[in-house]
Amino acid sequence: MNLNHNILTTKISSNNPLIISGPCSAESQQQLLDTAFELKKLPINIFRAGIWKPRTRPNGFEGFGLPALEWLKNVKNETGFKVITEVANPYHLEKILEYEIDMIWIGARTTGNPFAVQEIADAIKGIDIPVFIKNPMIPDINLWIGAIERLHNSGLNNIYAIHRGFYNHSKEKYRNIPQWNLPLTLKNLVPSIPVICDPSHIAGKKEF
Repeated sequence: MNLNHNILTTKISSNNPLIISGPCSAESQQQLLDTAFELKKLPINIFRAGIWKPRTRPNGFEGFGLPALEWLKNVKNETGFKVITEVANPYHLEKILEYEIDMIWIGARTTGNPFAVQEIADAIKGIDIPVFIKNPMIPDINLWIGAIERLHNSGLNNIYAIHRGFYNHSKEKYRNIPQWNLPLTLKNLVPSIPVICDPSHIAGKKEF
């Protein structure tokens, strides 16, 4: 895989790290705008918010869906931020393109499902959009690389990896175990892919 990254790197230098920030979930238009305008005071590059939230069991909060896409689009228009959200299936992809969302990420649960990743890869053919792929919940480097390969095989070059840690079966210091050897292995195997660290999911606590 030889990846080309032309969209994000134009405003990012080696002295200024790429920072993606925003709420885990979009809960209201006011919440997103208030957060975004505060973040504009900081060297933030991309605004993120979850629109659809995958849950282990039903009846929990699973995001506001389509109404929240309008909120995220408004953040883009009001602040000038590039905006990003998660997609888990072709329907999500269709809607984020309709609402002019700039970038997407593939969540950890989806990365671990090759059928779901392939469906997104098939739907994204011919579409030029940056895709960020989180590591799977379990520490399986081949699942992570496989998801990257599926998106790359669909014609994408603007692919980024996100290291968000791995599922923790026991109570540890961190919510998700970093297992730094795995993102380092990914970088060795796919040298052209930028690897972005997600400290919020790894730490799981505000004090960290």
